[in-house]
Amino acid sequence: MDLKKLLKSLENCPCGRLHTFDTKVVEIYSGLTKDAGKILAKAGFPKKLLLVADDNTFGVSEKEGLTKSLCRSGYELKKLIYKNMKYARVEQVREVEALASDVDGIISVGTGSLNDICRVASFEKDLPFCIFATAPSMDGFASDTAPIISNNFKESWKVRQPAVILADTKILAKAPVELKAAGYGDMVAKYLGILEWRIAHLLIDEYYCENVAQITLGALQKCIDLTDMVTKDSEEAAGAIMEALVLSGLAMKLALSSRPASGAEHVVSHYLECYKVARGIWPEFHGKKVGVATLKLCRLYRNIAQNVTEIHPRKDDPDWDEIYTHFTPDQLPDVKKLNNPSITDKVDPEHLRACWPQIRKMILEQVPDPDVLEDEMKRAGCATTLEEVHVSPELYEEALRYHAYMRYRILITRLLPMMGIDPMKYDC
Repeated sequence: MDLKKLLKSLENCPCGRLHTFDTKVVEIYSGLTKDAGKILAKAGFPKKLLLVADDNTFGVSEKEGLTKSLCRSGYELKKLIYKNMKYARVEQVREVEALASDVDGIISVGTGSLNDICRVASFEKDLPFCIFATAPSMDGFASDTAPIISNNFKESWKVRQPAVILADTKILAKAPVELKAAGYGDMVAKYLGILEWRIAHLLIDEYYCENVAQITLGALQKCIDLTDMVTKDSEEAAGAIMEALVLSGLAMKLALSSRPASGAEHVVSHYLECYKVARGIWPEFHGKKVGVATLKLCRLYRNIAQNVTEIHPRKDDPDWDEIYTHFTPDQLPDVKKLNNPSITDKVDPEHLRACWPQIRKMILEQVPDPDVLEDEMKRAGCATTLEEVHVSPELYEEALRYHAYMRYRILITRLLPMMGIDPMKYDC
């Protein structure tokens, strides 16, 4: 990936910001594993490393000879291999930090939670960080944030991006279809992420950059173009999805926000995940849940836009005592902090009323037809129903009503109480 060309294209951006990122090298190609050591050495990556993986990711990387490649280039490895990494918890971050006390860099072999705990640990220890991806399953590879569970609350921790991202399409293509489909599900969320970013800019003049938005939408289109290849052992499709996921992460850094990559669908997923984690239940893969939430919210938003032609908003006046009952005692301090003050304090009801025709138009033009999206997702092997992510209708209704209080962010779902709209009336 030509990172210099990407940055060059954003020089003198009309948004007025200087766009930059920390990632120096992104290499994605067939047979890369044998060259991994050489690539890291050429990038000036330090030679004494902590390698963090789990049994699954370490196994698939070793079949292609990752540690042999690193050792041939003079790398000295200390290993931390988990049995099966499912959650990125603060306790695991501390484990990685403790083991990183006598190394000069960290390499994460895998995706998702493995990357996230290493991302935070490398930032806290001020060590360079590399990702060796094993599945194109989520959009956080190049992100400068990491979702970490602490006190049963999933928070986004601000960190540095990885200096190097490596992916062998031979490995990516052989990843379980469920993981590749999760990456696709994470990408279709960008329809709503960009929409709600634009709406926040319209309503409260939140920073927005069209050039960064177009990077994300271009990456999304690459995935849509390869819909029918996702479930196949296609190196072309796996590589393209991986590149799109990396671009999405870079867009977050360029915007200094996760806005280009996520909207209400991600927060719904976070609510469901926190609910299940607090009760010791495996919450499913991130992108799998996000895809289902995206499809549900696309239907909801289009139904509202098609049927609600006028609104008469009022000042937001939440029943906080009732809202707080839908969070655990461990979660409440974070929820209260995020809503004091509330993001809706910035929204003038009259301005919202005046903007509603434009918002309706944006929804109808930018949100894909749910039936078309559902067909594409099914062809890509994605989950499309609540049942497939083990979420009851009752739990989904709770998530739909209360998720928005987990973020200090303008979301359409957060505006519905101001507009007097019950989301369940339009949910189908």
